[in-house]
Amino acid sequence: MAFEPIYIVDGARTPFLKARNAPGPFSASDLAVQSARELLLRQPFPPDALSEVVVGCAAPSSDETNIGRVIALRLGCGNKVPGWTVMRNCASGMQALDSALLTLQSGRADLVLAGGVDALSRAPVLFSDDMVKWLAGWNASKGVGDRYAALRKLKLRHLAPVIGLLRGLTDPVVGLSMGQTAENLAHRFNISRRQMDEYAARSHARTLRAQQDNAFEEIIPLVDNKGKLYPDDDGVRPDSTADKLGTLKPVFDRP
Repeated sequence: MAFEPIYIVDGARTPFLKARNAPGPFSASDLAVQSARELLLRQPFPPDALSEVVVGCAAPSSDETNIGRVIALRLGCGNKVPGWTVMRNCASGMQALDSALLTLQSGRADLVLAGGVDALSRAPVLFSDDMVKWLAGWNASKGVGDRYAALRKLKLRHLAPVIGLLRGLTDPVVGLSMGQTAENLAHRFNISRRQMDEYAARSHARTLRAQQDNAFEEIIPLVDNKGKLYPDDDGVRPDSTADKLGTLKPVFDRP
């Protein structure tokens, strides 16, 4: 069966920013809207000419669950342009492109905006099951006596947070996180710590060279609500070497 050819006409991305152990200045839809708005300004058609918007996102926040729809509305696509979300963990953005391709090939759409986004610093922090059960009991209690009895059942361990991102990146079937899976592969294929550190240091050096050569023309600088500019990927370490990386403690495979 022959299909009409499908074309990618343009593309853009935001800089990659560190999480820095706290909620960042941008929600996931902030990131997508700032880059997509600039991208659409370069096109000869308005946002409401799109057939649909498809967005891949592994960890949307609770107020952006169908983030594809949120982004479409914020971009000015209007109520008639459907926006939807796909999730395939780290391949979510690629899945969005694949879903857009299939939609175009089927003839259901003529023009689709597709991409991927995540703001993992905004991933939720959850309560444990024990804390949720305690809260349910607290809400069901009536009168001062019941409330006092419920307070006596509250334990300090109930307040321990559950990191939603780590739980989401852990396979519930085998009980291993993605990081642990990477460590297992390293052991299986005899990839040494030194080899990994050398590869990482080489990646930093290449990225730094590319930045110096202005090779990342696809980056749309970000501006937060305080006017601060974020023009480049900020995770590059110009002083990174295999020796320095070798002094860092393992995260997923502690001796």
